[in-house]
Amino acid sequence: MSSVQATQPKRLEKALKHYFGYDSFRPGQREMIEAALQNRDLLIVMPTGGGKSLCFQLPALLKKGLMVVVSPLIALMQDQVEALCNNGIGATFLNSTLSRQEIRNREIAIAKGEVKLLYVAPERLIGDKFLPFLDLLHYQIGISGFAIDEAHCVSDWGHDFRPEYRQLQLLRQRYPNVPMMGLTATATNRVRKDIIQQLALRQPIVHVASFNRPNLYYEVRPKSSQSYRELLEIARKSRGSCIIYCLSRRKVEELAAKLQGDGITAIAYHAGMSDEQRSTNQRRFIRDDVQVIVATIAFGMGINKPDVRYVIHYDLPQNIERYYQESGRAGRDGEPANCILFFSYGDMKTIEYLIDQKTSRQEQRIAYQQLRQTLNYAEGHECRRSILLGYFGEEHSGDCGNGCDNCRYPKPLEDWTIEAQKFLSCVARCKQRFGTNHIIEVLRGSKNKKVMQYGHDKLSTYGIGKDKTADEWKLLSRSLKNQGLVDETNDGFSVLKLNAASWEILRQQRQVQVAVPKPTIDVMPEYSQRRAETEMLFEQLRVIRKQIADDRGVAPYMVFADSTLRQLAHRRPQNLRELSQIPGVGEYKLAQYGNRLITEIKTYCQEQGLFTEEAAPTKSASESLPSDTQMLTLQLHKQGLSVADIARERDLRPNTVVRHLCELIEKNQPVDLNQLVPPERQANIWKALQVVGDAALTPIRDHLGEAYSFDEIKLVRGLWRRESQEF
Repeated sequence: MSSVQATQPKRLEKALKHYFGYDSFRPGQREMIEAALQNRDLLIVMPTGGGKSLCFQLPALLKKGLMVVVSPLIALMQDQVEALCNNGIGATFLNSTLSRQEIRNREIAIAKGEVKLLYVAPERLIGDKFLPFLDLLHYQIGISGFAIDEAHCVSDWGHDFRPEYRQLQLLRQRYPNVPMMGLTATATNRVRKDIIQQLALRQPIVHVASFNRPNLYYEVRPKSSQSYRELLEIARKSRGSCIIYCLSRRKVEELAAKLQGDGITAIAYHAGMSDEQRSTNQRRFIRDDVQVIVATIAFGMGINKPDVRYVIHYDLPQNIERYYQESGRAGRDGEPANCILFFSYGDMKTIEYLIDQKTSRQEQRIAYQQLRQTLNYAEGHECRRSILLGYFGEEHSGDCGNGCDNCRYPKPLEDWTIEAQKFLSCVARCKQRFGTNHIIEVLRGSKNKKVMQYGHDKLSTYGIGKDKTADEWKLLSRSLKNQGLVDETNDGFSVLKLNAASWEILRQQRQVQVAVPKPTIDVMPEYSQRRAETEMLFEQLRVIRKQIADDRGVAPYMVFADSTLRQLAHRRPQNLRELSQIPGVGEYKLAQYGNRLITEIKTYCQEQGLFTEEAAPTKSASESLPSDTQMLTLQLHKQGLSVADIARERDLRPNTVVRHLCELIEKNQPVDLNQLVPPERQANIWKALQVVGDAALTPIRDHLGEAYSFDEIKLVRGLWRRESQEF
């Protein structure tokens, strides 16, 4: 298949729908896939959840030969291979978890051309035993490309440098005509240049997607004695999974145990555990057997779990890139999610200790500068999204609305133009060769050795800032940097540099507004909810998905993503044709799960009285006669049998019996409601219906409290609806 043929109108969209169930590409994906089909080298920087993997997976399926994917972690490659196989795609991995015979069997399948994507770790790929096998594959079936995932690991300026990645350059030397692409979620401009150089990419097409994740809410809370209570409240109210990051193994163990003691299904994960323990705990989290995982940074690279609703940093992260990637594990499905950082200056001592363990002075300088940038984020009072995006060189308006705590609860702004002029003037007079702390020392008239050594006590700006505390000057410095009004070098030494905006301030052509701190408001953002019936069906579908996933031994999200379940709950397809139109339902999954989903959705719609437009009844319930099955239920009810007894007698589910009784009540049949719901409870439900209305069950239940069951509410609602129609 030629690249021209592959890029004919709609051809790629058809392949996308066939293999992955989606009708359209995300921004940038189509262009990168077309370039890959033209055998171009690529560097793709897309945020977590942005769809990087598709940029090599779809070309692998459309080109001849084998796509070799370099992945740094066993868990990561197993996760992706499992997801591909669950879509009916030929994929496999080779790693140390396999026996010799398993490796041999897989190598035979690969050599026969039965596999389109092979995942390997960099250590195995460059090994003396594996390279001859790769040569054989190149000769027999062809290698369609090399995809280097987590490519930031190649750079010592990245947040997760791995020396073995540097040796991947030999792939270009050994297979000069095989195209190569690097993929990562986080890379500054400097890291991107390093990736291109270290991987020897040839005139690569570089695609840098927006780092903005609009579905994520960013918040920083002060760490206090009440922080655990806040954490517990978050875990209890979360309707999805939660990741909690801590700096130390000891903290991980203690926090996980404490949450368990308070009734939260929580597990620990850190590098001090055995491989088997880590693998088991990660699998339990991914498969929704537990709600919360408490972990060190050892957990998470490449984790594809899409329904993480909270990522909480209980300790300060070491750098912005790591924080961005870790927090980016929330909301990969595009649904609203929360990223919360509990901030305490005490965490700095732990991080500084870790930095001091580094043997290289250059690495220490880089790490300390990265720590200062993290503090800028944690202490900043500007839009947190702007601070994060600015770190990666992406401009932002400076106000994300309700997307972070600083914009949701804005602090009062004060005019600090004069203070800014003093500060920037001091930077200029110090010849733009020093960092924030030194500038503050000069402004406040310090007599320390460094100030005196450079003769900065002779400058006109010496001592002109004594009216402000050091913390206030630090606040101004952070604000200037976060607003782009002064630059800071990123070569391991913190040095302030004036830019065009700085000179505008000095020339009185621009004012400077600084957000002044005020007490933190401990309020979580409220996102709009879909209709209550849709939420109920969504939760029911999650249960079905978990059952299917457990039967197949895979993670629930590999069956369907939450976003697909929400579409199912919202649109309520009634047949396979309608189901095939739902995003995320490809041909393979339609054949595997379609009939079961349709059956469950139809049953639920009948039980709840929910219909699609096509299936909506033409008559009101009171105008139609009871069915034969409803009359059988009525006869047993009149004999005094309970709902459970009728269900056993008729071999029905109890909720089906309740549905019969509700419909019988609406049809004005002789159902004794007092036999089913005590009169005093009927009265309370009736009052709730008067306040809330009868359209949805969940708001009624919320109004009444958990002491009332949905069955009771449905039965009384049947009488309410009948009398409303008669009235």
